[in-house]
Amino acid sequence: MAAVLFLAVILLLLAGFPVAFTLGGTALAFAGIGAAAGVFDAAFLASIPNRLYGIMGNETLVAVPLFVFMGITLERARIAEELLDTLSALFGRMRGGLGISVTLVGMLLAASTGIVGATVVTMGLLSLPTMLKRGYSPAVACGTICASGTLGQIIPPSIILVLLGDVLSSAYQEAQLEQGIFSPETVSVGDLFAGALVPGLLLVALYVLYVSATALLRPRSMPAPAQAADGGEPLAARVVRALLPPLVLILAVLGSILAGIATPTEAAAVGAVGAMLLALGRRELDLPRLREIMEGTVRVSSMVFLILIGASVFSVVFRGYGGDDAVAEVLQNLPGGVFGAVVVVMLVMFLLGFVLDFIEITFVVVPIVGPVLLAMGLDPVWLGVMIAINLQTSFLTPPFGFALFYLRGVAPPEVRTAQIYRGVIPFVVIQLATLGVLALWPELVTWLPDRIYG
Repeated sequence: MAAVLFLAVILLLLAGFPVAFTLGGTALAFAGIGAAAGVFDAAFLASIPNRLYGIMGNETLVAVPLFVFMGITLERARIAEELLDTLSALFGRMRGGLGISVTLVGMLLAASTGIVGATVVTMGLLSLPTMLKRGYSPAVACGTICASGTLGQIIPPSIILVLLGDVLSSAYQEAQLEQGIFSPETVSVGDLFAGALVPGLLLVALYVLYVSATALLRPRSMPAPAQAADGGEPLAARVVRALLPPLVLILAVLGSILAGIATPTEAAAVGAVGAMLLALGRRELDLPRLREIMEGTVRVSSMVFLILIGASVFSVVFRGYGGDDAVAEVLQNLPGGVFGAVVVVMLVMFLLGFVLDFIEITFVVVPIVGPVLLAMGLDPVWLGVMIAINLQTSFLTPPFGFALFYLRGVAPPEVRTAQIYRGVIPFVVIQLATLGVLALWPELVTWLPDRIYG
């Protein structure tokens, strides 16, 4: 029944039904059928009100609407447009300089907003027409934009890391309790932010290296740039004016978390206020635009919390049918031990990433497999970063990657879908290579959290 429940949810989601209501409604329907047939104990449902109260009172999850507000505000403030213009001028004398600029702007937007879809769409609207006009290969241009836009999955403060931090914290404590450890250690969102920093910067460096190598080896795909006028303002002044405000905001948010000065929720509040001040300083914020930002924040936050509530109901019913014990037995008996279990879980998440958003995977799949993997001795921070990069890779992979659909929606008609697919393949290879490197050297993930938090 647990397997049939999981399959039914996947099929209904593929049919296009709303995620939150599919998770909760299907689970309750299966609970009713099971209770009537005498194969499900309805007492499991008694825990649902306490779970829902815990969700709405969870201080960590308060960071989600604040980070969403921060991201939408910065998007409306047209930060990306000025960053792209300035960095294009900075790297303008280099072949491939525009591609490098797009990658760096994607990194800065990821650290400023943490919203993948918005970043890909924004970069597609701003940079793709310019890259094509300057003679860039459509495949190279599209691949660079898609890959840079998905950096919001891994570079803090990423919303997926906030959600993963909360889910993995519960899974880690559950795994320790099952091992007889009644004073369990905890893992926080700050731990995940610190752990993701080095891998995120490594990905950016590899992206820049690939773009530079492509410009050198395939010069026709990235023609030499024409010198653009600077409008009379010194380039150094333009760079400082464009880069300083978002960098200060990033340092205020991320630095306060890593330094232990503020919790992620408190830092998110600082980021939200800082984004408003930045938008006001650029004269990009008025009452109608503020109303749009607030409505967008409410829509995204409501979606996240409704999915979390539906996933919580699904989790209760799934466990009531013994699904968690069945998953644990399967993973523990796989050939290859811990390595085999990790490979299978990563492969399943990768495939689910074609049809489910990261929020559903985080709330539905991670609570099922997380306690089992963590009970096998895996580091929770390493596991969280591996999941985030794995999903980022899934969102880039043809033919079903979400980032590809986002870009296809805003790309000019002359850009073919096949060119988008071809352009992202090298970046998918880079992502997979990074996963392999982190698997071989977990210290790349765990070193910084250990140094900061001991």
